[in-house]
Formats: sequence, structure tokens, C-alpha cells
Amino acid sequence: QVQLVESGGGSVQAGGSLRLSCAASGYTYSRGCMGWFRQAPGKEREAVVFISTDERTTTYADSVKGRFTISQDNAKNTMYLQMNSLKPEDTAMYYCAAGPGCTNYWGQGTQVTVSS
Repeated sequence: QVQLVESGGGSVQAGGSLRLSCAASGYTYSRGCMGWFRQAPGKEREAVVFISTDERTTTYADSVKGRFTISQDNAKNTMYLQMNSLKPEDTAMYYCAAGPGCTNYWGQGTQVTVSS
């Protein structure tokens, strides 16, 4: 059974930083696709960044380019999202996802709140 468990969310002032983690069990990040999504109240879930390991591509949403960085530690089977220069509009529930099609498996979500 695949489980993705996020951690690291919280409240921060604008301009601050947070690092989200997503630990996987029953799934190996070294292959397939993985990434981060977010959903703000009243809005649709959107992709923040995802990596296609097989295609060796990383795609960031325009709104986070230059501020957010995805990384992975294969030894720990954990992926991270480093978020810098946070803005109030980054406030959302953040979800990690992974799998052959990127969204086969989902974490439970972690809340990020950025105050002005």
C-alpha cells in the first residue's frame, strides 16, 4: 500500500520561507513522476511543480518560478519543496503526489498560510 505523508506546513509572514516534506512508503521516487499541488479556498487544485524522472524534466508554475524548488532524497525516499519569498497568494493546502501518471497517489495535505 502506497502512503505519502506531508509535513512542514505552517504560518509565516510574507517574505518568509518554509520547507515541505513528503515521505513515501510503498513507492520509490526514483522512477515515474512526482510533484506538488496546491488548492486555495474556493479555487481549483493547481500544479505547483512536478518532476518526470523518466523524461528528466522539471516544470514549475509561472507563479512560483524562482521562489520554489523541488528536490528529492532517494535514500530517504522523501521529496521536498523549498518555498522562499512567500506571498499571501501562496496560502493554500499543499499536496504531494506521485506515480506513473504523476497523480496516482496523494498525500493528505499540509496547510501553508502566508500573512501580509
